[in-house]
Amino acid sequence: MGGIDLLGIPVPDAGPVFLVALAVHIVAGVTCVAFGAVSALSAKGGVWHVRSGRVYLCGLGAVFASMAVLSGIRWRENAHLFAIGCLAFTSALTGYLNRRLRPLLHIAGMGTSYIALLTGFYVDNGATLPVWDRLPGWSYWVLPSLLGLPLIARAIWRRRPVKTTTS
Repeated sequence: MGGIDLLGIPVPDAGPVFLVALAVHIVAGVTCVAFGAVSALSAKGGVWHVRSGRVYLCGLGAVFASMAVLSGIRWRENAHLFAIGCLAFTSALTGYLNRRLRPLLHIAGMGTSYIALLTGFYVDNGATLPVWDRLPGWSYWVLPSLLGLPLIARAIWRRRPVKTTTS
């Protein structure tokens, strides 16, 4: 199969359905990165947090659906990306469904989904990106977690319920 070059990133030419799914995937992925960051950095429970979180979740649904199409067309090359996508979407749904009753699970789920989203991107594209192309392949799998997990732990620590003692 031949390929095309998209801003320096090689893209397999796997037919028109693949290219349409890839276009949806890219737009949805960029949306997720932007709105996920806005939600994470905004006041919890505030308008920006809630709205950007909803956009993130919808975008991740589009990333998941397009990823399923892309993986179905090129399963041998993309099975590992399918697994990462399943983790990202499952984590986000877990976080979303626990937003009110279990806020710490909400933080963990949404944060983990963002890490998985970035991990999938770097695993698939890291070797073609400036700076990342100098790193060993294993780092694409590990660096998003090394950077993201401490941030999730900090957010959980700050939101944990403080138990008071009564005398």
